[in-house]
Amino acid sequence: MAASVTLESISARVSSGGTPSRKNAEYFSSDATGHLWVKSKELLDCAIEDTEERITDDGLQHSSAKYFPAHTVLIAMYGANVGQLGWLRQPATVNQAICGLVIDEHKADWRFVFYSLLLNRGDLTVQAQGAAQQNLNQDLIRQFAISLPPLPIQQRIAGILSAYDELIENSQRRIKILEAMARALYREWFVHFRFPGHEHHPHVASPLGEIPQGWEAIAFTEIADVLSGGTPKTSTPEYWDGDIPFFTPRDAPDCFYVEDADKHVTELGLSKCASQLYLPDTVFITARGTVGKVALPSVPMAMNQSCYALRGKPGISQRFLFLMTLQQVEYLKTNTGGATFDTIVVDTFRRMQVAKPPHDLIAAFTRNVDAVFEQVNTLQRQVKNLRRTRDLLLPRLLSGQIDMETCEHA
Repeated sequence: MAASVTLESISARVSSGGTPSRKNAEYFSSDATGHLWVKSKELLDCAIEDTEERITDDGLQHSSAKYFPAHTVLIAMYGANVGQLGWLRQPATVNQAICGLVIDEHKADWRFVFYSLLLNRGDLTVQAQGAAQQNLNQDLIRQFAISLPPLPIQQRIAGILSAYDELIENSQRRIKILEAMARALYREWFVHFRFPGHEHHPHVASPLGEIPQGWEAIAFTEIADVLSGGTPKTSTPEYWDGDIPFFTPRDAPDCFYVEDADKHVTELGLSKCASQLYLPDTVFITARGTVGKVALPSVPMAMNQSCYALRGKPGISQRFLFLMTLQQVEYLKTNTGGATFDTIVVDTFRRMQVAKPPHDLIAAFTRNVDAVFEQVNTLQRQVKNLRRTRDLLLPRLLSGQIDMETCEHA
């Protein structure tokens, strides 16, 4: 029989982390020798194996950052990411926007606690306080109650659900490998100029330095149209909650394809703003605030005014354009404007010079990478379906509506 328990009562430790001073570059590591340091935006309701940034021994010593063991359950406490979850596959430090729960293994299964929080996230985040942004705090998290069956039942339920997550993680690893292959091939052909037959193309001088003969140094806007988006009035309900995904910087993924968006608009809403419906494989790039995130929609989508849509001119394939844009992200990030926050403007694209290869080489490259992109897209759909199945099972298993033996033998 399940009992209602607080998170504090089943945890050996509940605490947050910290951030070393950004004024001291020596507190942050530029290689893999530093300490893993998790930020709240990295909590994506799954395992965390690596982090975007690492901190040094000095950074760890001179901040409130502290180590949490493997299998710590993490909860984002602040802002847009409030309520996002994750768990550590290996020991790591976290920042101050994350609360870590080190579950007492004699009282609860950490996987069961993670899934229970995933199911009851709304009940937790509704308690978030703050007028400017929604915030949780450690006291709210400590006192949050979940329903806890006996430990053997917790372990069986967690085992069923984690089997789905293992399949999801395996697919995501394959996606990362495939994406790395596509990026590496692009660099080999179009950055290092080692494309098939390159030895027959002597290099010639250009504004970009030496490029192969037959290539052109031109403005980015000569190979792609740069299109803007817009947002329907948020005060008009008829414009929202439709069937059309509405891409914003918040929806930018850490992979090639974006499957869906947090918000959706109606056809009426789309007709009332400056955006349009963009076809799959349109290149989206975030251009305001969070700049330089590049994604391909896998379904038709609209987008807001904080993004641009890039469409290749004749002879320029979308997948070539996508990889070229990824290669140019650092230029775009370092050439932003805006008085309050970073902004990429259309003139940034006009000023950006790129090396345009012959159309037949672009076509040959596209034929080589099409299969990779299709595999990525297929795997992402599999991940989406696995998540949907897991999320359907989640409430039924936790409530006892589904027989566990049936699931275990499925």
